[in-house]
Amino acid sequence: MELDDKIARQIVMRAMKILPYSVNVMDRHGHIIASGDPSRLQQRHEGAILALNENRVVEIDEATAQRLKGVRPGINQPITFQGERIGVIGISGDPEQVRAYAALVQMTAELILEQAALSEQLQWDRRHREELVLQLLRQDGKPAHLARAAERLGIDLAQPRVATVIRLEQPEPDRLRHLVHLLEHPERDNLVAIHGLDEIVVLKPIQLTDKGWHTGLERERIRSLLERIGSARVRIAVGDYFPGIDGLALSWHTACETLRQGNRHAPRRQVYFFEEFRLPVLLASLANSWQTSRLVEPMQKLIQKDPKGALRKTLHHYFCENCDLHQAAAALFIHPNTLRYRLSRIEEITGLNINKLDEKFLLYLAQELNQ
Repeated sequence: MELDDKIARQIVMRAMKILPYSVNVMDRHGHIIASGDPSRLQQRHEGAILALNENRVVEIDEATAQRLKGVRPGINQPITFQGERIGVIGISGDPEQVRAYAALVQMTAELILEQAALSEQLQWDRRHREELVLQLLRQDGKPAHLARAAERLGIDLAQPRVATVIRLEQPEPDRLRHLVHLLEHPERDNLVAIHGLDEIVVLKPIQLTDKGWHTGLERERIRSLLERIGSARVRIAVGDYFPGIDGLALSWHTACETLRQGNRHAPRRQVYFFEEFRLPVLLASLANSWQTSRLVEPMQKLIQKDPKGALRKTLHHYFCENCDLHQAAAALFIHPNTLRYRLSRIEEITGLNINKLDEKFLLYLAQELNQ
């Protein structure tokens, strides 16, 4: 570990809060990189070099200070980390007076170094965990390699997980980082990665039963998360579960498409689950296929004969209300007989009988795929 300027300044500031003397920190080359006396910065301290070379505490009185370069009276002692000498910490003053503080200063320096090392390790782990998540989503690398990388990071890929996509309505880096913190604490088993300026992907652990996985617990967790988020406007989509390492990418794809379909079908909602948008999500895979070109033909006919979109709006509400005539009429603020007339016109234009299940389904597919 290197003793850099930032850590050195922390040591000086912390030590001088409890000591009535100036404190200096020198790097492994003996240069002063932090000091209670800014005029001494970058000076070469011969007392520090002696402490480093001989690995001992060096006390310097007034007479000795006159003979050495860049030195004032005080006590200098090596800073070690994990058995390696990485610098020197010094207290300026009469050695007889400052000697009692030497152990306290050394302990302060070691504590700050340990904290810095722990923080660096946590950051390293987090970066590699995030990169692993992105590799799993992109399916980069062989499953065996990804499994070994996960094992080194203490991640159990055998744990069933589903992907969740969280998207901010406005890109805000500070809110994005805050969201990541909320997702990682206390839910420490979440695998979290930032995916773009406004999006976070979470691979969340789930419990499987004989009937698959139940979304009830996940709904409760999301409700709790939204309460903790506060005013931040986000949309959340939860994908489906697929087994195995490759299944994580599939779960992510379903979450992304669930978010898209949720925004289209229920724009006022904030949370979407795959199970609620299963059909439109699955139909999305047919886009740009020859099958789609055939399925949307009835809707193309309707568009040509319905320039103001009244019939298409009627059909949309009819399906949204699960084909309930009275509820659809109420949603459209029209009389049920008016709705019956419009549906009859739709049948006439499209050539599909809305009272036949297969033809009604074809009409629904035409509407969904034409979006």
